Amino acid sequence: MKKLLSQYPVFGFSISCTTRAPRGEEQDGVDYYFITEEAFRQKITDDAFLEWENVYEGLYYGTLKSEIDRIHAQDMWPLLDIDVYGAVNLKKKYGSDVLSIFIKAPSIDELRRRLVQRQTDTPEVIEKRIQKAEHELLFASQFDHVVINDDIDQAMKDLAQILQEAGILS
Repeated sequence: MKKLLSQYPVFGFSISCTTRAPRGEEQDGVDYYFITEEAFRQKITDDAFLEWENVYEGLYYGTLKSEIDRIHAQDMWPLLDIDVYGAVNLKKKYGSDVLSIFIKAPSIDELRRRLVQRQTDTPEVIEKRIQKAEHELLFASQFDHVVINDDIDQAMKDLAQILQEAGILS
């Protein structure tokens, strides 16, 4: 995501809301909006989300409508980094107005290695994330495209081609 945003200024990153605590050096209002579960539930009641999910038990994530409005106001394409359920729901709701791309690690073992190497989660959290990733693989066929993130340069070339074919990049 960071590389895509730095190479293509036509995109604006949609900052998601979450009830989880920051990891590593994540910053509120930059990486996520870190809010309480009570505040998140109020935003659900207020219909403030384009999509939201209870991704892990007690941990909510969602895309604020105001984030999409903010990005559109800058004449940019919103770039969302969201859970598969949220992506599938957006695709169902908005059809061809949404370009969905499933970014896939080359293997579960490689994903585990990457998560361990980051040193931002406990072993228990890593295992939960691995189990979730294994489940998410079942949804890849519901996305418009799948890009395997084995080699970052090749993944970027694959993304650029998809975005050019979609008319987003010239």
